[in-house]
Amino acid sequence: MPRKPTPINELKNKNLTSENETEKNNENNTGEESEVENLSQMLSSVLSYLSDEEIEEIDLEYLLNHTKGLREWWEHYLENNRKQIEKEIKQLLSSLSMKDLENIKKMISEKNP
Repeated sequence: MPRKPTPINELKNKNLTSENETEKNNENNTGEESEVENLSQMLSSVLSYLSDEEIEEIDLEYLLNHTKGLREWWEHYLENNRKQIEKEIKQLLSSLSMKDLENIKKMISEKNP
């Protein structure tokens, strides 16, 4: 049985959808490439600092202040890490005994009067 031909409107819509997806992929790739480039620059700055033989003591604050984008990246990393730890703690709470939970509550209360 012969196939029914696809209307031109549907072909145009398929092509537009395909073009939109290609543009989105290109934008994502450009964003990823830019991020990789920024991370590479930060890494090279840090390694350059660490390999300087005149520096006797590593000053983390100096690195964060003088490496473009490093402080922002570090803060973002810490926030993501914090969220992951909070998630893991929440999952583990149900398996703890009442005594353990009370001890945790006491520790938290001591830190936050």
